[in-house]
Amino acid sequence: MTHSSPTQTQIDRRTLIVAGLAASAGAGVVALPAPAEATGSTLNHFQHGVASGDPLPDRVVIWTRVTPTAEATPGSGLGEEVLVRWEMSPTADFSRITAKGSQQTGPDRDHTVKLDVTGLSPETWYFYRFAYNGQTSRVGRTRTAPAADATPDNVRFGVVSCSNLQAGWFASYRHLAARDDLHAILHLGDYLYEYAPGEYGNGMNNDDVRSHEPVTEMRTLADYRIRHAQYKRDSDLSDAHAHVPWIVTWDDHESANDAWLLGAENNEPGEYDWIERKTNANQAYDEWMPLRVSGTATIETDGHLHDRIYRRLRFGTLLELSMLDLRSYRSEQVAPTEPAKVDDPDRTITGDEQMEWLKEGLLTDAQWKIVGNPVMIAPVTFAALPKSLISPVNDVTGLLPDNGIAYNVDQWDGYTADRTELFEHIRNNAITDTVFVTGDIHSAWACDLPYDSAVYPLGKTAGVEFVATSVTSNNLKDILGAPRRTVSVTVENIIRTANRHVRYLNFDDHGFSVLDVTRNRAQMDWYVIGERRDAGTPATWTRSYATATGSNRLHHVTEPV
Repeated sequence: MTHSSPTQTQIDRRTLIVAGLAASAGAGVVALPAPAEATGSTLNHFQHGVASGDPLPDRVVIWTRVTPTAEATPGSGLGEEVLVRWEMSPTADFSRITAKGSQQTGPDRDHTVKLDVTGLSPETWYFYRFAYNGQTSRVGRTRTAPAADATPDNVRFGVVSCSNLQAGWFASYRHLAARDDLHAILHLGDYLYEYAPGEYGNGMNNDDVRSHEPVTEMRTLADYRIRHAQYKRDSDLSDAHAHVPWIVTWDDHESANDAWLLGAENNEPGEYDWIERKTNANQAYDEWMPLRVSGTATIETDGHLHDRIYRRLRFGTLLELSMLDLRSYRSEQVAPTEPAKVDDPDRTITGDEQMEWLKEGLLTDAQWKIVGNPVMIAPVTFAALPKSLISPVNDVTGLLPDNGIAYNVDQWDGYTADRTELFEHIRNNAITDTVFVTGDIHSAWACDLPYDSAVYPLGKTAGVEFVATSVTSNNLKDILGAPRRTVSVTVENIIRTANRHVRYLNFDDHGFSVLDVTRNRAQMDWYVIGERRDAGTPATWTRSYATATGSNRLHHVTEPV
């Protein structure tokens, strides 16, 4: 392998993937071929767009998928090893080439191409493209992070989660791709869904706006690859990937609903071997997503495959972003008949190693500690009592969790010992400016994070949480088939009355959010779309909340950034 500075490094997935993917960069500028439509080729070799992700000050991951022959479709296992060229430039016309090279790919990684382009300048926009067999991919745009000691005025993220292709069109991605003020997009999980057509679509009857490929639930490696490919062909998603770098983590539907360490709700006993299914999901996710996996996959003592995707990205001294994996290491969700088990100290949502990593990261010298959090951490309970009264009641009943009856035990509410350990770490170390940015729950929330929610607003708080609504996945009005702002308003009021630290809640709308971080505050703006069946639906700003530096509390903001 030969290359000049800057260099590129292959992103290896596991030791089972054969090494030998080559890269080379020459000194002069050598133009790539004309775009695909100008070559006369009858086959579009770049059918799945381009993407970039995980920006660091001197590097960024870039990605594409090449279709070398008509038979070499995603998941087919067909097609030979091919060499794909790439180049990166600070100019959109590629008049100056910063880095270039080539990479070999084949059926072992589903003909995807993913590499880490290094030697780049911090806080800089770059353009990149790929070429194969006389064709050039679309041009992608990406941006490196500020230097570790830089003091950027702001960092601004688009924030999305829960994008079910069967439930509607991805208008939220279209609106994010139209913005020129974003530095990256955070996707907090459920990037795609495992269900077969008709199993989980739009509204009460699960009718599909558009149906999943393949026509079965994802279980095999081929299934997961085909489904990823279908999502990547969506034009709005493709545009958003090409526009800015993405920082992603998975939740459950990338593998199966309500996944945990040893299984999933949507993987019934005898349905499919969970180790194999999760391994398939992990491999396809790594092949098709522009993320940097920390090290190679390992087989742990429990016999299960763990791809470490929890990781940190720093944006100067302004913020450090910790992206969590809350599926691969968690204990099984508690049964509805045993609500008090949510407080069992032997149960975990993070796993011991990730918990220590997270606590260490919150001690960073960066001002803002942003946590990319796949499921809600704010307590959302009913029948909450002050903690001083829980023990006497449990002496009689033995039924009450320390924070009341949980609304959703798939969240941190189902693993209260981990949340208490984390919050105590924040309190004991006087950590300020911690912001959890969350997906999963198909609704928009702004919450303070009290140490004792029963006495809120008295007492101190560990930080705040901003929850992004779903891109398309069903919310309360969709499930009930009720008109907008009718039944859901009653439910929102009940939840907010029982949980006073919940400052904002919207169960009705789909959309996206924008998180803007400055020295003075971190602010989340929520945007809602209209009808998700309408590919051209507009987006409208609806609400903003912010937390001021050092306050660990939310305040309402009257306009977006």
